Amino acid sequence: MLTNLTQQPADKILALMQMFREDPREQKIDLGVGVYRNAEGITPVMRAVKSAERQLVETQTTKAYTGLAGDPVFAKAMTNLILGASAPSDRIAAVATPGGTGAIRQGLELMRYADKAATIWLSAPTWPNHPSIVKYLGIPMREYRYFDNASRGVDFEGMLADLSNAAKGDLVLLHGCCHNPTGANLTPAQWEKVADILDQTGAIPFVDIAYQGFGDGLEEDAFGPRLLASRMPEMILAASCSKNFGVYRERTGLLMAIAPNAQVKGEAQATLNFLNRQNYSFPPDHGARVVQTILDDPALRSDWETELEDVRTGMLALREQLAGELRQRTNSDQFDFIAQHRGMFSRLGISAAQVDQLREDHGIYMIGDSRMNIAGLNSETVPILAEAIVAVGV
Repeated sequence: MLTNLTQQPADKILALMQMFREDPREQKIDLGVGVYRNAEGITPVMRAVKSAERQLVETQTTKAYTGLAGDPVFAKAMTNLILGASAPSDRIAAVATPGGTGAIRQGLELMRYADKAATIWLSAPTWPNHPSIVKYLGIPMREYRYFDNASRGVDFEGMLADLSNAAKGDLVLLHGCCHNPTGANLTPAQWEKVADILDQTGAIPFVDIAYQGFGDGLEEDAFGPRLLASRMPEMILAASCSKNFGVYRERTGLLMAIAPNAQVKGEAQATLNFLNRQNYSFPPDHGARVVQTILDDPALRSDWETELEDVRTGMLALREQLAGELRQRTNSDQFDFIAQHRGMFSRLGISAAQVDQLREDHGIYMIGDSRMNIAGLNSETVPILAEAIVAVGV
């Protein structure tokens, strides 16, 4: 059996990480790996997370399973964080998952289980794991225009034109905020028009929200998902706690399915429980328990929100600094979009050859499509990056 296996293509980000580790140069910059890092290059454990973990160590009396859907108090806390009062609880089915990726996988499993003929629409571009999982599951897939390479903003007219071709029952995967890999986000007015298109076509939104709090703020970043939840009869939402709680290795996520009524919600919940059972039985609990403890404890939540806001404003400061450095060096506004983008990522819009030159000549590592992780910078490395960008001939 095993002799029939073929070599799988290498993960480009993991390969880039290996190249970075093997690079002997002291002055090298990693802008490829998609995790938050502070000015010291560390992905820190947040203060509130440490406090919540201490509470768990002192008070937890068992490590027995919680249930196929995970602990309902975690689902309630996360649903309130993301959706607020935008949809009644008697319409929301939810299961804990192994991270945001697990939530996406289970959402796609739910789609395939409910309607094998439905197509999923992905933004061009999108997070590479989206099409990878879709193709692996054999789900029909189409793309809609999203990023304008010339303006480095959203090609909104193209997006609306493409989504107008979605059929009733198709799913449209939308980034809830902080679009990965481009950093270009929809405005509130654009979210309204997207909701109009979905309402007209009967397509169902599938929202991936992995960076709430990293863009314009916790409430502001939830605008799109809440708007859709308030207007759409059905919706799927995959959430990750890896970034805004910093619990990457705890694999903490949640999948929500908003049903048209309470009866359908019950059927959706039973199906989600069944799908969890088929894939991994019971979801991991430690990260979920930590997150729920923080969200339900006023003091811990306040401290978490303060630290998260520091992370958000720190990334915005780096964006503004880099845009300013490039404006000074190029005597143009061609890179001002960096300050306008939100979240960890932006696409520089340079060629693959220039990306290679940045790596080979300057020790600066980013993905081949020129996606860079802003959180890989600090105030001292921003001028180095700006100088290198100019040096490769932009």
